[in-house]
Amino acid sequence: MEENPLLSFTDLPPFEQIRPEHVEPAVDTVLDESRAALARLVTDHAAPTWASLARPLEALDDRLARIWSPVSHLNGVRNSEPLRKAYNACLPKLADWSTEVGQNRALCDAWKRLAEGPEGARLDAAQRKVVENVLRDFHLAGVDLPDDKKARYKAIQQELSTLTSQFSEHVLDATMGWTRHVTDAAQLAGLPETAQALARQSAEAKGLEGWLFTLEFPSYYAVMTHADDRELRRELYTAYATRASDQGPNAGQWDNSAVMETILALRHELAELLGYRDYSELSLATKMAPSPQQVLDFLNDLAERSLPMARREYRELADFACESLGLETLEPWDVAYASEKQRRARFDLSQEDLRPWFPAPKVVDGLFAVVERLFGLSISEETGVETWHPDVRFFTLRDRDGALRGHFYLDLYAREHKRGGAWMDVCRGRRIDEAGAVQHPVAYLVCNFTPPVVGRPALLSHDEVLTLFHEFGHGLHHMLTQVDCAAVAGIEGVAWDAVELPSQFLENWCWEREALDLISGHHESGEPLPEALYQRMVAARNYQAGMQMVRQLEFSLFDFRIHRDYDPAQGGRIQAILDEVRDAVAVVRPPQWHRFQHAFSHIFAGGYAAGYYSYKWAEVLSADAYSRFEEEGLFSPQAGGDFMRLILEQGGSREPMALFTEFRGREPSIEPLLRHNGIIAEAAG
Repeated sequence: MEENPLLSFTDLPPFEQIRPEHVEPAVDTVLDESRAALARLVTDHAAPTWASLARPLEALDDRLARIWSPVSHLNGVRNSEPLRKAYNACLPKLADWSTEVGQNRALCDAWKRLAEGPEGARLDAAQRKVVENVLRDFHLAGVDLPDDKKARYKAIQQELSTLTSQFSEHVLDATMGWTRHVTDAAQLAGLPETAQALARQSAEAKGLEGWLFTLEFPSYYAVMTHADDRELRRELYTAYATRASDQGPNAGQWDNSAVMETILALRHELAELLGYRDYSELSLATKMAPSPQQVLDFLNDLAERSLPMARREYRELADFACESLGLETLEPWDVAYASEKQRRARFDLSQEDLRPWFPAPKVVDGLFAVVERLFGLSISEETGVETWHPDVRFFTLRDRDGALRGHFYLDLYAREHKRGGAWMDVCRGRRIDEAGAVQHPVAYLVCNFTPPVVGRPALLSHDEVLTLFHEFGHGLHHMLTQVDCAAVAGIEGVAWDAVELPSQFLENWCWEREALDLISGHHESGEPLPEALYQRMVAARNYQAGMQMVRQLEFSLFDFRIHRDYDPAQGGRIQAILDEVRDAVAVVRPPQWHRFQHAFSHIFAGGYAAGYYSYKWAEVLSADAYSRFEEEGLFSPQAGGDFMRLILEQGGSREPMALFTEFRGREPSIEPLLRHNGIIAEAAG
């Protein structure tokens, strides 16, 4: 039998060798090995030590994570039917294993003896945090439940793992399942040259004449923002807004309606099994926020502060659309288009004006230069590393002393069979291995930017630059950790509503002249961003900040309420709750057939269920953290060193509020967030 590369690799994943037929045998083998090892581990643990209990368990977790990580990753970036089938076949098995470990009473008791015995007093802070988290997680896994409820818990987790994967597959299939072929050049009026070149490239790849528009975000967004053809905008808007639903051009084909209902029902049942009122309470058991009501109070307070500004912005946009564009009614498919025209009229600026100054190679090099100045890091590209696509690059990260900190893969561009959005994920985490050596962390950094077209590099919008910095902030959090316990190293063990702090924090440098000189340069001449263009960019920074704020609050409130207000007698009431939230906070009201929720992967297929508010919660922290650099200097060595030491290196080894307070010298203030968004000035005015 051919050797299975998933079982034989010892360093980086051999992406070029991994085949779908390798996946299930590898998972079965490692799970069998893990079950046998666990049985041996719990048979005699009258006096467990960290070395005899925690380290062997960490090694088991690492072995499974090391083989599953590349499989899960490939399922997202190079999806295929055979791989999807193999991936889905393993999900119930992995859910079973997780439940078996979490409900193992003998193992739980061994951890308790470790915590309460003489060894417990000798543990360091990170080890104590691991023990605290582990004992909490045993409870959340149902270790205290009677046998019948344990069995039900296990069945729920199995079904949820399958359903969330199905949700994600439906979104990917629906995104790839609709295109718009254009042969009349007149329909391209208003579209930037980059968007037209991308559409022609897409058509050529399918053997078509003319231009092909897709629902991949770079293609979709270009049409919505720039196309003069209103009917073309309406077509793409309708297809995008009804993906994976019961509405639109592919109604019912990949419909997530029943999937969403079942996910919500199962989450609610899971929460009740564990003694929580609803899933929002269960979600907060591992987060910073103390109670569901405080989350809602936080979101509603932000909405109250932001709505006057958002409503004024929308009225002004509608007036502009009528007076300057001749649109008597501002339809949802007109909003991005009219906004771009208004931005141009008001600030003499378009996102397209900025693209020539942000060629992807320059932006990436500039990002590295920014983090070098901030944190003393050096980043170098490595060649000869196996990847999953020719566009993917691999880098090594070292600190100012030349010590290796980690590695990362960089996958920047949108393509078929790759799920949308941008994310950082763990290839492997930091730990001390069985030989006593440091296992250095490796990250996947994935975006879906507008790809290069023949004859020139990819030219990024400023929004795409922000996205790259955001994901790199997550990557730094993962790679710079100095914690040796895997369960609290990097992003592991970090409260979910604090995990966005480093990512949102790093975005701030994309607006500063000193940093922009490092990340920008005209793709032909290499000249830095002109001062006049920079000033217009800064002037437009808070354009529609109120509308953007309430849009995120709409998503956050919707997510939290469908989990907090779930009633088994009434079902999810997903559309009804969304309508209520929109009545309260939305200024742009989509049509009744709009189904954004059917593609809301963050909460139905990601880790943000009853946690999407985390973006706003962490934005308070990130804005306030950045305000220290406003006070001390953009590249203050003291502030940069403290942020690295207290936030990026600590992982989940300490409570995030304690770390933030030590960094800032006080508890967080909401004032910098409001000031950065222009909301304080608006309220005062």
